[in-house]
Amino acid sequence: MQRRCGFIGLGIMGRAMALNLVRAGFDVTVWNRTAAKCEELAAAGARVADGPAAVAAACPVTFAMVADPAAAEAVCLGPGGVVEGLGPGKGYVDMSTVDPGTSRRIGAAVAAAAGRFLEAPVAGSRKPAEEGTLVIFAAGDPSLLEEVRPAFDVLSKRVFYLGETGRAAQLKLLNNLVMGGMMAALAEGISLAEGMDLPAETLLEVLDSGPMANGLFRLKGAAMVEGRFPAAFPLKHMQKDLRLALAEGDRHARPLPVTAAVNALFVGARGMGLGEADFAAVLEAVRGRRG
Repeated sequence: MQRRCGFIGLGIMGRAMALNLVRAGFDVTVWNRTAAKCEELAAAGARVADGPAAVAAACPVTFAMVADPAAAEAVCLGPGGVVEGLGPGKGYVDMSTVDPGTSRRIGAAVAAAAGRFLEAPVAGSRKPAEEGTLVIFAAGDPSLLEEVRPAFDVLSKRVFYLGETGRAAQLKLLNNLVMGGMMAALAEGISLAEGMDLPAETLLEVLDSGPMANGLFRLKGAAMVEGRFPAAFPLKHMQKDLRLALAEGDRHARPLPVTAAVNALFVGARGMGLGEADFAAVLEAVRGRRG
């Protein structure tokens, strides 16, 4: 891979990922809808473009990490979008979490512009993004995957290749479906422990001592008990992923009653003003407290 690339979207995840590429010696051109978020990257050595099309025109490969399907389609397919800057053989790697249909539409538009497309959503939140230890689910053009492996080596600890476009989006939604359910169960366990006047810290120790020990509970548990929810993965994004997973369940005629209940809990948390907090703040919805 050439060491020149573009990066679109500098939120919690994209900022850390783009910085890691700059620090690893890549010549990175960035763009973000809120221009002020480009300042830190520019100070670190990145170039700043005036729009998605300009990024794609300047770079052989462009990465994107944006919030949701609407944003993913807008930066690629909208006026001044990525497809306007693509040329023959140029690559576009969308690392956003979207539904398979959105990913396939973007992939088709990239192909129509004579470009190559790879979907590459990730497992991991702020800390893995900062540490370069994300897990990447990739699908689409295999030649582009091989070309961007040096960048993926900077960003991640493991890459799964799933084949045709849409398969990576499916796997990412499955990953977050399970993670959302785990977080809701932990929140209910902590809340009930508090109601029973049992130390929630002891519950966490018990969970960590047996077959339910896992990194998620270990990472989030103590902060949840203390009521601290700095956003590593915003709750509104988890709820979006649960909604997309439910739509896939409907599309494939698979009932997802547990996920439906978990989604309703996260919707309630958003209604309490907790959308910008970490998804662990779903505990406050169980407790009945407002953000």
